[in-house]
Amino acid sequence: MKAKVLVRYGEIALKGKNRGEFEQQLQSNLKNAVSDLGGRVARLHGRLLVTGPEQNFDKIIDRTSKTFGVVSVSKVRETELDLEKIKVLAAEIASEIPPDKLAFRVDTRRSNKDFPYDSQEINHSLGAYLQSIRPELVVNLKNPDFTIYIEVGFDKAYIYQDRVAGPGGLPLGVTGRCLLLLSGGIDSPVAGWLAMKRGMALEALHFHSFPFTSRRAQEKAVDLCRKLAVYGNVIRLHMISVTSIQKEINENCPKDYSIILLRRMMYRLAEKLSLQHNLQALVTGESLGQVASQTLESIEVVSKATSMMVLRPLVGMDKTEIINKGIEIDTYETSILPYEDCCTVFLPKNPVTRPRLENVLQHEANLDIDALVDEALATLETKTVAAR
Repeated sequence: MKAKVLVRYGEIALKGKNRGEFEQQLQSNLKNAVSDLGGRVARLHGRLLVTGPEQNFDKIIDRTSKTFGVVSVSKVRETELDLEKIKVLAAEIASEIPPDKLAFRVDTRRSNKDFPYDSQEINHSLGAYLQSIRPELVVNLKNPDFTIYIEVGFDKAYIYQDRVAGPGGLPLGVTGRCLLLLSGGIDSPVAGWLAMKRGMALEALHFHSFPFTSRRAQEKAVDLCRKLAVYGNVIRLHMISVTSIQKEINENCPKDYSIILLRRMMYRLAEKLSLQHNLQALVTGESLGQVASQTLESIEVVSKATSMMVLRPLVGMDKTEIINKGIEIDTYETSILPYEDCCTVFLPKNPVTRPRLENVLQHEANLDIDALVDEALATLETKTVAAR
């Protein structure tokens, strides 16, 4: 037996001449999400229809409802474009409603204008029919206990009751490809998720300081990518050791500038890696004013280490908002696991909060930047992380 899942999208429908391209990308992303479950994806008028084995229904619903670009999904029953057959299926759904749920309404969407009944006529006809077989039912348009939804397409009609919300946004891949600087903390995976929501295909870069940080810190980065991959199928994770860089900074530069200097080196490494992989922008978890390295002056000085576009999706969010989003997307519990990241190594007691670029350049003159970048890139490890 086949399960049928109707997929709705919102913002894509407003894209004018680009709408077809966006729909095709969403269809392709959905295929990638459900193909191993035996799912198939077809385009309808303003909708997509996913069909798959009934035994995989729960997984199909879960994966389609976590696909960016999807506003909501519903398990539907399908019938021919015949009002009497639509009534039969609607009655089947109504018969499954608990007996204490008596207030109802019918909500019809008719994309096929050739169907001989308009939406209001279908609503009235089905409402009267349902009351005729269950006289205890009461129409309540504002606060119903349940709603019977009807969608009249060009080939079939679809009847359903429930909707599962999706993340919305745009399909992955339609706005470009970016590199997420994934620290292992609370902020960066949320920033990555928000970038993905705007259609950015994501790769991730994690810096580590083994043996000063444990291998478990790197495994934590893998776990976070696995959480994000739920929304993007697979994520390529790059890991680079910055241990040598940190040692050189600690030995040759003022302690209060160490974090700023390290972050500038990270941006240089991220830019090199992005050029190798045709990535168009960097994404960071910076949120203005949260820590010493996230003052306006610090962000400006660090940004000047790269010519790449740097996206900061969290810049207008406070910590509570970021935590709540992390809980919602299931990254928070992993993020707070007590494994140190590289920024905690050689952490100065009083980091500079208002750095001046001329001072930074003076301190960097004590470092062989090109050699340190090449040495760090030689430690690069890359793995593909899947959600399942």
